[in-house]
Amino acid sequence: MNENRDTVRVWDLPTRLFHWSLVAAVAAAWITAEVLDDRWLAPHYWIGYAVAGLLLFRLVWGLIGSEHSRFASFAYGPRRVLAHLRDLLGRRAGHYLGHNPAGAAMIFALLTLLALLVVTGLVAQGGAEHAGPLAGWVGTRVGHAAEELHEGLFVALLVLVAGHLGGVALESLLSRQNLVRAMVTGRKARPAGPQPDGT
Repeated sequence: MNENRDTVRVWDLPTRLFHWSLVAAVAAAWITAEVLDDRWLAPHYWIGYAVAGLLLFRLVWGLIGSEHSRFASFAYGPRRVLAHLRDLLGRRAGHYLGHNPAGAAMIFALLTLLALLVVTGLVAQGGAEHAGPLAGWVGTRVGHAAEELHEGLFVALLVLVAGHLGGVALESLLSRQNLVRAMVTGRKARPAGPQPDGT
């Protein structure tokens, strides 16, 4: 297959670097919080700061980045998401060059949940551990409540990640495209005709 003729560049390098850096950071956060002992709490905090930086970058890149990286290109409404899920179950889902509506909804949910994890982590660090940028600004009771919420949100994140991986696998199977490889190379198969997203 001639890659230049049969594929098209979809994901730019900054978007791909963000994606895989976030994957690594979330995995490291889980390992330092759940697998290793309390001596790894400080690295866990630094990983949280890294996630905050990545989210800040994605917010900016979602506004000024390349076409398929901008939030406006995949801001589908709830009806469009539900219609896509129905079509997916009926194996009639169209081919989207960028994020499909269900994938877009998952992206927004993951980014929102990660932002909440950063905020609750900072509050927990400041109140429960008396460390970090909020030390002295947050009470101990609030810190411990944020710590419990942080742990619950991380469980929710793992559920969403599992759903994301399942969605990628299903979409790859139905569209006959390797979406993981596309997020590595940045290229997807060139669509044959008019697409649901108008591209």
